[in-house]
Amino acid sequence: MSKGLPSSPISLWDQSAAERAAYPQLESDAVADVAIIGGGYTGCSTALHLAEAGVDCIVLEAEKIGFGGSGRNGGLVNAGLWLPPQDITARLGQEEGSKLVTTLGEAPALVFSLIEKHQIQCELMRAGTLHAAKTPSGVNDLERRADGWKRLGAPVDMLNRQQTAEMVGTSVFHGALLDHRAGSINPMGYARGLARAASNAGARLHTGSRVTGLTQQGTGWQLQTAHGGVSAPVVLLATNAYSDDLWPGISKAFNPIHYFQVATKPLGAVADAILPGRQPLWDTGKIMTSVRKDAFGRLIVGSMGQLFGKDASVSRRWAVKAIRRTFPELPPVELEAWWHGQIAMTGDHIPRLFQLAPNLYAPMGYNGRGIAPGTAFGRAMAAHLAGGAESDLPLQISEFAPEPLREPKRVALDLAMKAYRLMVSL
Repeated sequence: MSKGLPSSPISLWDQSAAERAAYPQLESDAVADVAIIGGGYTGCSTALHLAEAGVDCIVLEAEKIGFGGSGRNGGLVNAGLWLPPQDITARLGQEEGSKLVTTLGEAPALVFSLIEKHQIQCELMRAGTLHAAKTPSGVNDLERRADGWKRLGAPVDMLNRQQTAEMVGTSVFHGALLDHRAGSINPMGYARGLARAASNAGARLHTGSRVTGLTQQGTGWQLQTAHGGVSAPVVLLATNAYSDDLWPGISKAFNPIHYFQVATKPLGAVADAILPGRQPLWDTGKIMTSVRKDAFGRLIVGSMGQLFGKDASVSRRWAVKAIRRTFPELPPVELEAWWHGQIAMTGDHIPRLFQLAPNLYAPMGYNGRGIAPGTAFGRAMAAHLAGGAESDLPLQISEFAPEPLREPKRVALDLAMKAYRLMVSL
């Protein structure tokens, strides 16, 4: 939560998005062909594509559309995963790896096509993104990544230090990878726009309708909420990093990583030299930092970890210092908002398509790339649930398995992030 925002918004995006979303609470029993739990990118994309295929579906969201990672996202629409494409094929094999790489390489184009088709108001800036090298060794990592994508014909460019400085407005980075497939959006606006498109296509959406019970009945499922139930032959659990214990152990399928963001007030002309082409960036640091501008000229800086300190004081001090170090010519800035969200990370940085039980599916583990993969996996799951072959999915369906040592990793990382943030903010 952030100072300067009403108590209800979960992020700056929640307040600034032009799209609006109002859906009723489930108040009576219902029947559907597919029940979807979760109103984020995956859930709304699945609902949209199912409805367009003529499949009767219902979405049950515990809070409001985009309440989880979708509304707290950084808003970068990136291609691929954290891993270079050649590492994905090395881990999954050439056939399966190539299928996933192709799907996620094309995923930003899918997002942009949906925005255009459904006229989603989400501050789209289709100018690419920058992966910036924080150190000389980071340049080597980016060159390897660029080589992997170029071999596949992807439109990416490796920029030298001077070119990077011109595009970012600072000389602190040693180089950058410019991916022309990518872009940026208001992530909450996009989530709400997907929901609107799904509703217009015939999907039934209900917010404030937390599923408290999930019971197998014959070959189908019974879902229970406080004011009504849903019977459906097939259920998609689309809650990703915000999964609770509705299905035993599902919240242990990933390592939870927090990511916080701090936004300045609109800066106006004094920041014209910063990211003049509006390409957002993230760096190669082990503790990653991201920087972007929104449509109103706010500078938004993010990094790994939760908001820390009374009223996020430590995180806010860190953000002010990070802005000063990165853009020393910028006058002192005033902060307007701060928030954080949770990322579902997997040990191998590859998503999962779990089958938890017969006709019960759970795609998750986008590893910080929720917008494009969530949209693409939603479309793929819709095609599968509408009768498509399992072999057409971008990733093999697997049985559920918890992440090893999840809790010790979570505690250790949380302590490390707090110690680091406190040290650099002093």
